[in-house]
Amino acid sequence: MARHAFHLVNVFATSPLSGNALCVFEDGAALTDEQMQALARQFNLSETSFLLPSTVATARVRIFTPGFEMPFAGHPTLGSAHVVRLLRGGTGDALTLETKAGVIPVEASGDVWTLQAKAPRVRATEATPAEIAAMLGLREADLDSSAMWVDTGSEQLVVPLLSTEAIDRCHPDPVLLAKHGSNARRDTLVLVWAPGAGDAVVSRFFFLNHDALVEDPGTGSACANLGGWFVATGAALPLTRTIAQGAHTGRSCRLGLRVDAEKRVYVTGAVMAIGSGHVTL
Repeated sequence: MARHAFHLVNVFATSPLSGNALCVFEDGAALTDEQMQALARQFNLSETSFLLPSTVATARVRIFTPGFEMPFAGHPTLGSAHVVRLLRGGTGDALTLETKAGVIPVEASGDVWTLQAKAPRVRATEATPAEIAAMLGLREADLDSSAMWVDTGSEQLVVPLLSTEAIDRCHPDPVLLAKHGSNARRDTLVLVWAPGAGDAVVSRFFFLNHDALVEDPGTGSACANLGGWFVATGAALPLTRTIAQGAHTGRSCRLGLRVDAEKRVYVTGAVMAIGSGHVTL
């Protein structure tokens, strides 16, 4: 029997028990792929991450949902960086993390972490506006234009809505979500968002776990993909947005998005460590 240490952190947190929860295992090299996936199911968080040695970055990170491994995800990247710094004795405000999507630069100012996402790739969706509206349980009139697939590390369907009231009314159909919201990897990942006052944005993120609909409290990869959406639609740059997510999950999250004049996309969020422990396998 072996003991495997882990840390619990909340990412995009506004208080100790807000944000998107993450479990980070210190030594993924001591675990098999099957054990990593089983541990992600055991903790049943939106993601669980595992740290490993890297020859090209400060550390390598593997990221699992309860159902599958992800090439990149924002809140596990920021939370894992926080734990890497902790394991380095609190030093290292500028790190790089090797993910399956590539090497991600991460920097900290105190406990607020910022990652630089990959350059966005976009493609059109084959779903019609009527099909997207039905998928979300909305009226076609609730949709803004330019729904598209965006990939800054994890490809997701980005759907702009005309009002925050429409955001509140979203009630996705899991069958239609699987049909119209699944990417080329067969992962179902859909971001809906609407502008608020000033630079504010309100968003919700939906995915399927074993065919069950799940809403994520705070999604860094979706925040990055929103930045890619702004680039693809010709928004005036540079721009900043403050994104509120998680209200419908009871886990308030605040995400920062910045796209600079060179079209580089940055995602920022506070990380709060709340506990640690070990499992015996």
